[in-house]
Amino acid sequence: MAGVSATTGPATSTGLSTAAVAGAGGVEPEPPARPARRGRGWWRWAVFAVLGVYFLVPLGASVWFTVRDRGRGGVSADVYAGIPTAEGFAENFGRSLALGALTVLIALLLVVPTVVLVELRLPRLRPLVELLTLVPLLLPPIALVVGVRSVLAWAPEHFLGTPLADAFFALQEPALPWILVLVYVVLALPFVYRALDAGVRGAQLRTLTEAARVLGASWPRVMTSVVLPVLRTSVLNAAFLTLALVLGEFTVANILGFETFPTWIVRISGSQPQLSVAVSVLSLLLTWALLLLISALDRRRREEDPA
Repeated sequence: MAGVSATTGPATSTGLSTAAVAGAGGVEPEPPARPARRGRGWWRWAVFAVLGVYFLVPLGASVWFTVRDRGRGGVSADVYAGIPTAEGFAENFGRSLALGALTVLIALLLVVPTVVLVELRLPRLRPLVELLTLVPLLLPPIALVVGVRSVLAWAPEHFLGTPLADAFFALQEPALPWILVLVYVVLALPFVYRALDAGVRGAQLRTLTEAARVLGASWPRVMTSVVLPVLRTSVLNAAFLTLALVLGEFTVANILGFETFPTWIVRISGSQPQLSVAVSVLSLLLTWALLLLISALDRRRREEDPA
């Protein structure tokens, strides 16, 4: 018994002292980390390499096609230098930017109050709203634009000389076709709603709005001073995604007979192939830059609010 007591005594005292030190604020030694297996992440690098080849090789070939001077030989950047002064570039690019800005504005005015209302007052309607915003993804754009074209052709024919016909003609003004804005708003709804809904779910919006209302703020003041600052990253994400969609959309504008930035690129591809490819490369890089900016803003938001 004495031997047992002598043997277990030091161990017991050591365990108690370790627990006492840990309980007093000491740091217990961490268990030894297992050595990482060599070559464990090789498949990730292989996937990145395949994706890099898939994206960069066509892009590099396009850039080489635009800078290669077939007449004198060598490399020249004259095609890129001539883009701003190319016939139709400024007009069509400006028109697409205006369409994008109007689409962003209308989509945000529609979706932001809807998302906030569903989050604060009508949570039971969330599945229905999500289903409705998914409809543009389920409906092919070609079917949507054919239906829109049929309505545009039918209404003036039956209501000629009435304010309704004048409104339809105004929607089809070539300088700024508002009908494209309305169609683009529908196409952008899934992306705008998902971006804003993710921001609302990650923020304590109910607590903030209730606190603002208790302090006497009106609902317009709550939207501008509380909701929009909290959702600024989500709003920017939705705006950039919508702008990228408008700048790259071709089918709707082409079928409805309007010339925008993408349709202009296709139109000049037959007579000026190098210019067409150069503008396409720049528009692709612009879209990538917007997506990278979205990722950077989202990463910054997570760093500012790790909880």
